Amino acid sequence: MLQRRRALTLDRWMLLSRLVQQRFLASDLFAQARLLALYSPVKREVDTMEVVFAALAAGKRVIFPAVAQGGLLFREITGTHDLSSGAFGILEPAPTCPLRLPEEADCIVVPGVAFDRRGQRIGYGKGYYDRTLHSLEGTGRLVGFCFEFQLVEEIVVELHDVALDLIITERQTMPVRSL
Repeated sequence: MLQRRRALTLDRWMLLSRLVQQRFLASDLFAQARLLALYSPVKREVDTMEVVFAALAAGKRVIFPAVAQGGLLFREITGTHDLSSGAFGILEPAPTCPLRLPEEADCIVVPGVAFDRRGQRIGYGKGYYDRTLHSLEGTGRLVGFCFEFQLVEEIVVELHDVALDLIITERQTMPVRSL
């Protein structure tokens, strides 16, 4: 999957990312959310910046994760100027941005390497999202952004793995649980 994502040209990555984001922006979940948790993409993950700009323009609040002691802390941003390179070279909110609990978010968009139709995902193996979001599993708030080619038949899960509630690709919006 990582190789397939890396093989995307910049133009193709931007187009597919835009299609995923537009599907999300057209959803009831986005329309009803007051506080969104997003991520900064790495290694050609689906981009989220269109969602950031649309959310802030609509008066919604936006939080981003920062790596901290084996888990994630979420901080509220007021614009992309609040983001700078952090752990693993990923854009993170400045330490001066206010802390927010992930439980406060109406919707948490989660990246990944591969996803299945049951809402399972594979990340990069460090478990940051799984540890941080475990208590939110099944609440209707966890959304995976991925490209259609990242969908696989089945991902073998472990007890600590957190399932998503909804997966959005450039071609489909796939509810995995009741929202």
